[in-house]
Amino acid sequence: MPGSLGDLKGIVGSKHVITDADVLAGRSVDHTGRYRGRASALVRPGSAEELAAVLRVCRDAGTHVTVQGGRTSLVAGTVPEHDDVLLSTERLCAVGDVDIVERRIEAGAGAVLAAVQSAATAAGLVFGVDLAARDTATVGGMASTNAGGLRTVRYGNMGEQVVGLQVALPDGSLMRRHSRVRSDNTGYDLPALFVGAEGTLGVITALDLRLHPTPSHRVTAVCGFADLEVLVEAGRSFRDVDGIAALELIDGRAAALTAEHLGFGAPVAGDWLLLVELAADHDQTDRLADLLDGVRLCGEPAVGVDAAAQQRLWRVREGLADVLGVYGPPLKFDVSLPLSSIAEFAMRAADLIGKRAPEALPVLFGHVGEGNLHLNVLRCPPERERDLYEPMMDLIARCGGNVSSEHGVGTRKRPYLDMSREPADIAAMRTVKAALDPTGYLNAAVLFD
Repeated sequence: MPGSLGDLKGIVGSKHVITDADVLAGRSVDHTGRYRGRASALVRPGSAEELAAVLRVCRDAGTHVTVQGGRTSLVAGTVPEHDDVLLSTERLCAVGDVDIVERRIEAGAGAVLAAVQSAATAAGLVFGVDLAARDTATVGGMASTNAGGLRTVRYGNMGEQVVGLQVALPDGSLMRRHSRVRSDNTGYDLPALFVGAEGTLGVITALDLRLHPTPSHRVTAVCGFADLEVLVEAGRSFRDVDGIAALELIDGRAAALTAEHLGFGAPVAGDWLLLVELAADHDQTDRLADLLDGVRLCGEPAVGVDAAAQQRLWRVREGLADVLGVYGPPLKFDVSLPLSSIAEFAMRAADLIGKRAPEALPVLFGHVGEGNLHLNVLRCPPERERDLYEPMMDLIARCGGNVSSEHGVGTRKRPYLDMSREPADIAAMRTVKAALDPTGYLNAAVLFD
């Protein structure tokens, strides 16, 4: 690689090829702080053409490349394993004008979610994916992992927002799939191939994203439950209701943490909390009351009709991101479960953690309408992780779930891919990978062993 550094500097400029050891060390650690790797250089292209040229140089030099966006991966998806070149999309951050007629916007892969949301809001529209990491997560990375988030129950995952994209392929060529029509059935759905591929098939450089009308009326409630099964059953009945906008499970232990460390706790009592939100073009307050009528709650729900009250109710859910690290980097399990298995999983996971890491504190939350949940194990020392990770993956599989829901497989979960995919599935995926990246140099640590 040293002989190719000059070529890279010639492509992107000397100041955008960084070899400082401290910078590389900071860029080679996972967002959780638990997983570290090693890199030889950080390269920051300023255009799709520069990025494609960088890929050609690295491929010809036999150098592995790890792609980085906002580096919010929770499964070591951006951690280099082979003294890699770190290829950052951070300079590809332009956000175009909103097409109000077609309700879409073009954004560079390095644009952060908050910038896209802001542009949509200014045009009277809404972007369908929302995450707590909105200020750092990039839309390119979100597409690469097919991220979901707080609005998935209404709008779907990231893949359902992508109507076109530009990709730098491993051979250094650029592919653009762009159509102005709302429904395009001409040939292969190539954007779908790269959404969720975790950067193993190419580097997304820009995206055409779908936008949605903004509902004029919104009502939010936080409800307390003593029994998780009752909460899940309520969530199952709510998720298919017209106008559903959010359906979030919050562990009562998580709410206690926000009370202790942030100064605000749950507005209602309960071992488990459900945040439910309806949004439509007419008042939803009476409809929400009808939905909650007869549901076995721990007292009256807290309801927010105006924006300020709704924001206060959302604080308990969104504040979790600020308290999960108070005991050090948590051990994270991002899982997808059948709704019928959630209560059993929560119980068995708590038992497993109690036996394998008795000093740890499990905290469960997530998007209960889809069964996409985030189990965070707080106060879990690194030596306990080895005893806990594989049994937890096995428990997820035995509960009928997938080992990943929204954050991808990354590096951390690649040994467990066969718990969620049949051998023929994995073989087909490898065939596609080999066809596009025959030398396997691109994101080589991700997805496959």
